[in-house]
Amino acid sequence: MVKLTTARESRTYGHLAARDRLEYINAGLYVLAPVLLVGGFTAQLSAAPAFAKSGLALALIGLALVLVVNAHDLVAHLAGVDFCLSLVEFDVQLALVEFSVPLAHIVGTILNFIGILFFLIQMEKRYSPRLESHAVNTLISGPIFWVIGSIHNICQVYETANGHVQILQKCVQVPLLMGSLLFLVAGILNNHDTFGSIHTTSKIMGKSWVWLCLSGSCLFFVGGLLNVVKVSKMQRRDGVRLEKLRGSAHESSARRREGQLPLILESSRRKKAEEVTPHYKAMP
Repeated sequence: MVKLTTARESRTYGHLAARDRLEYINAGLYVLAPVLLVGGFTAQLSAAPAFAKSGLALALIGLALVLVVNAHDLVAHLAGVDFCLSLVEFDVQLALVEFSVPLAHIVGTILNFIGILFFLIQMEKRYSPRLESHAVNTLISGPIFWVIGSIHNICQVYETANGHVQILQKCVQVPLLMGSLLFLVAGILNNHDTFGSIHTTSKIMGKSWVWLCLSGSCLFFVGGLLNVVKVSKMQRRDGVRLEKLRGSAHESSARRREGQLPLILESSRRKKAEEVTPHYKAMP
């Protein structure tokens, strides 16, 4: 679970007031999601099955909010370049970070959602070794996508962004990376604890998995609070300088908004036309 943090001047979509409102709602949801996860995993420490079931349902709601937040990030970044995926050839970070990271987190969130849902189904109906195996595997593969996305996210390189912005970015990224690693370790330990063991439905989830996921959710909450601070600072526009897209991606997106064809794209189209024209002349 990672909130994609970027400092790009081209993140413009919709009207100014509506965009600011959506950013604040997005940041607020990312604080609420870890709170639900903390409550859900805390409920697993109770011996009462009813509390455990309601806790898993609470965790599912939290993951659904994470899915909404990352979907918003993906749409916002695509809208920032007018949904023109060809601009990735001018700025590699568009592909490696701003497009791939939300996708990785969406996939990881869906896998974690499915894994916890399998646990909830077993607690509601009956224990199934096959279903448990699928749940344990998805709770490992899901955090793997989170960790990959977190590493890509923390490897963002800023050359012209304000130093204050970069510090805020790292303060958000580091807790989220550590939380993702804890979820991955929790999934691996849970697989080790449950593999080949005989237990009832109330013992499906190991205590180590619950405690590590609880700790990871607390780190996500810290990252969410710092993200609110970052969004608030950047929305004030009090001299906080953002970074433009590298290469000619920013100029190309700006010209597209003005209805003009970028010169680089136009020259590349002419070269392709020159290569194709002789081929058609040689045909009988």
